[in-house]
Amino acid sequence: MPINNATVFVFILYLFFMLVIGIYFYKKGKSEDQDLAGYLLGGRDLNPLVAAISAGASDMSGWLLMGLPGAAYLSGYSAGWIGIGLALGTYLNWQLVAKRLRIYTEISGDSITISDYFENRFRDDSRVLRVVSAAFILFFFFIYTSSGFVAGAKLFNTVFGLDYIPALILGVVVILAYTLLGGFLAVSWTDLFQGTLMFVALVGVPMKVISTLGGAGATLQSIRAINPNYLNLFKNIDGSNLGFWATVSLLAWGLGYPGQPHIITRFMAIKSHKDVKSATAIGMFWVVISLISAVFTGTVGMLYLQGNPLQGANVETIFIVLIQGVFHPIIAGLFLAAMLAAIMSTADSQLLVTSSSFTKDFYQIFFKKDATDEQLVRASRYSVAIVAIVAFILALNPENKVLDLVSYAWAGLGATFGPIVVMSLYWRDMNRNGAIAGMIIGGLTTIIWNSLSGGIFEIYELLPAFIFACIAIFLVSRATGKPSKEIQDEFDRVLDICRGN
Repeated sequence: MPINNATVFVFILYLFFMLVIGIYFYKKGKSEDQDLAGYLLGGRDLNPLVAAISAGASDMSGWLLMGLPGAAYLSGYSAGWIGIGLALGTYLNWQLVAKRLRIYTEISGDSITISDYFENRFRDDSRVLRVVSAAFILFFFFIYTSSGFVAGAKLFNTVFGLDYIPALILGVVVILAYTLLGGFLAVSWTDLFQGTLMFVALVGVPMKVISTLGGAGATLQSIRAINPNYLNLFKNIDGSNLGFWATVSLLAWGLGYPGQPHIITRFMAIKSHKDVKSATAIGMFWVVISLISAVFTGTVGMLYLQGNPLQGANVETIFIVLIQGVFHPIIAGLFLAAMLAAIMSTADSQLLVTSSSFTKDFYQIFFKKDATDEQLVRASRYSVAIVAIVAFILALNPENKVLDLVSYAWAGLGATFGPIVVMSLYWRDMNRNGAIAGMIIGGLTTIIWNSLSGGIFEIYELLPAFIFACIAIFLVSRATGKPSKEIQDEFDRVLDICRGN
């Protein structure tokens, strides 16, 4: 499609707005002599609205507007099982993890990263937990961040007609700019704006397409005439049953939530554990409506493009094609900016989490133990650039599919850290050795299972890896004895606060 000047203008205006926010928080941090905790966790000062929308926006990323609609474009309603699993996972994460993690991370050494929490929770003076967790964070986040860069490149490529590599470079530069400047607060506040814009676009696009196609009744009737299986949650489009393991695998996406550092840091940063209840209500409304809308977008997109279907990796551009096809250029520019918002809102969070591992878990431990806060903030900014370069290299292949990259990284992080996070918050007798065993088993199972040709029973690697990690934590903790009285007393203190609300 030809480039429209109005679309370009709105896009540039949006980018400028994001950079202004980054500059504002950079100057704010400088004037307040921002320390590392402020740069990486915002001083634990997020209000419920910002925490909830930021958690959702950093979670869903470009795959919500590209990967999931693309899957629904190919499979119809059956792709919705991913959304069901994610909605359930989001709810359980807010209900079971958010409040306790907020309390525990403050009480246990005022932990500002997930590696800090593991080390402080289990009093691991050997630093093994910190180093192992950092290694897995870096490995899987390189892949995860590269998925955001791929999504950004596809967006710029489709909208502006740029070749893939220049489009990739442009996206990386934009994301880097305000992440480097503002840190966690800039990321969280931009996520609030971006999450709101994503929500409007996700709801608005399928509604407009349905209106263009003659209304909801006519649209559903036309889809049913092409292939009724598109509207069947339990069948593949060829008419075969979705199958038990395929359904379980799609639902298993929800298990990944407790292990996503870029999401649970929002829990750690919320102003008070008493704000979790209101944040949960806001977050769930955003997530459920967004997921439903994404599946509808792909499904009605199939009908809209039936005469000129998308092929291969291009199916993930269905949202872009629909926006350009049915909206005025100014509105199209705004909604395409929403896609960029989805991409940026996760990539910036991932860059920040990964840089915190570089800074706290490698630089400070092995190179500069007596580093000042100013030196740590500077090192964190340098490491953001390093991570971006590695992710950029991984994203160079234009045939990469966003959903495939996200799926692998999501499983790896979810299985490596999820079981430890949940069990450390609820099991008094869990010890350091169990945590190390669970982390290694979860991470390696994901890597090995994924590499097996054809997989086993077509089961998503997150499910077996999560289960095996839980078993390893339990057995090794039981075999190596109870933790110290100090650790048990701290656990009881957290429990008392939780009970007292």
